[in-house]
Amino acid sequence: MLSDIEISRNATLKPIHEIGTNLGIQSDDLIPYGRTKAKVPLNYLNPDKMKQSNLILVTAITPNKAGVGKTVTSVGLSLGLNHIGKKAIVALREPSLGPCFGMKGGAAGGGYAQVLPMEDINLHFTGDFHAITSANNMIAALLDNYQYNNKNTDKALATVLWRRVLDVNDRSLRNIVSGLGGASNGIPTEAGFDITPASEIMALLCLSENLEDLERRIDNIVLGYRTDKTPFTVKDLGIGPAIAVLLKDAILPNLVQTTENTPAIIHGGPFANIAHGCNSVIATKMAMSLADYVVTESGFGSDLGAEKFLDIKCRVAGLQPKCTVVVASLQAIKLHGGATEKTMRDANMDALKAGLKNVERHLANVSKFSQSVVLSINKYGFDTQEELDFLQKWCAEKNVKSAINECFVSGGAGAAALAQAVVDTIAASPSGTINHAYELEDSIPAKIEKVVKRVYGGDGVKFSSKAEGKLARFIANGWDKLPVCIAKTQYSFSDDIGKGNTPDGFIVTVQDLVINAGAGFVVAVAGDIMRMPGLPKDPQANRIKLIDGQIDGLS
Repeated sequence: MLSDIEISRNATLKPIHEIGTNLGIQSDDLIPYGRTKAKVPLNYLNPDKMKQSNLILVTAITPNKAGVGKTVTSVGLSLGLNHIGKKAIVALREPSLGPCFGMKGGAAGGGYAQVLPMEDINLHFTGDFHAITSANNMIAALLDNYQYNNKNTDKALATVLWRRVLDVNDRSLRNIVSGLGGASNGIPTEAGFDITPASEIMALLCLSENLEDLERRIDNIVLGYRTDKTPFTVKDLGIGPAIAVLLKDAILPNLVQTTENTPAIIHGGPFANIAHGCNSVIATKMAMSLADYVVTESGFGSDLGAEKFLDIKCRVAGLQPKCTVVVASLQAIKLHGGATEKTMRDANMDALKAGLKNVERHLANVSKFSQSVVLSINKYGFDTQEELDFLQKWCAEKNVKSAINECFVSGGAGAAALAQAVVDTIAASPSGTINHAYELEDSIPAKIEKVVKRVYGGDGVKFSSKAEGKLARFIANGWDKLPVCIAKTQYSFSDDIGKGNTPDGFIVTVQDLVINAGAGFVVAVAGDIMRMPGLPKDPQANRIKLIDGQIDGLS
């Protein structure tokens, strides 16, 4: 089979105005970025059409080194829906440049289920990440300037929280000292960098409804604390409108197409183990304004991604999925069940049966949110028919609708069975009103404990002295009524990466509490969460190059 990038090059892309015209977007309204990419103006948001659209959430079992193919499935499902005669759009996050040159190599789907042009999407795309980086760092520079010009006065901040960002994996920048070189170069300060998808600017842009809401959220960002311990915000600095100007184009969703020329909207990209891990509210609503079926995905498994999608994004934006798809692969299930990386492709019924505990917990999680569920079995060429049959029989016994998905090798035709299963599920029993894991009126500890017990399957929560010390301040500032966004490892239901499959009897330790008042949630840091990744010993950058003017290595 051809590589992802070879398939991408062989695809015949239509001019982007033709993709837009098929959605009812006037050619003159599109803002083109070359021949195959464009931004869509916000006047195409249509609340009446949104109400008629069917939103489908794609989540997955706990990720491991086997991979499950969640983005491939999301793209493939949209292809499958169009293949069976439905009008569908896929709405996804934008990939981060750092991981593309680090571990992953690309994040635009795969095989014959890709969003295109994959090289552009994986690299600079339409400049959204650069705009977010610039906005974040402009705030940092203006805050440093404020501190410099108010040093030795009662206006200077006692504590600065705001950090710089860069969309590059660079461990050397995690913790730095800035302002060295003499008094004219600033105030020597311990500082550091996060990766751009971890910026609060990214999170708040993806939760904004429009430009006015964006500016309001920017104004609410807490930059630090005064000497009297009151919060100091962007509004106090007086620069909110200027920062919004830097994001006036980045807030517009991006229109591209798939390997089968079906429309795709790609916009925003907050990390799911740090932030809420969903594409933008505007992108999802734009897709729902333009299509009858919209496929979108949340980050990682149901414990991290789906929980945040349903408890944060849907609550903020008033969204209601009609169906949730959980993605699994035989090799990923068997790796959870005791197989090794060397043996996970081999037939192993014992490992498959043991790994089904992980699948079962994720299916149960989705059901607890009152969501109708379909299990997508992402088929690989080495899968045995006996194991596929066993998994489907197991689903039938659990009264869970399932379908084999072969979109990676067959595109929309390979996902037709999955698409039909989703359509049938929505027609027969669409998801009910979201049964949130917690209520906003709950205390911060209660919210976190409810997620841990109900979604993770743990026994409870304990707070470090650092986190305990912040609770009173958060309550005093009214932040205790915000949603919670738990930052933890994606590789376990617990906060311990070593506890795989479906651990029980564990306690989650909240190491720190962080306020993202602009985004509108409290971040509870559980475990060792890296906000600036490092590069592996053999980064994907070693394989990315230009050959005869074409990019190679993004696969």
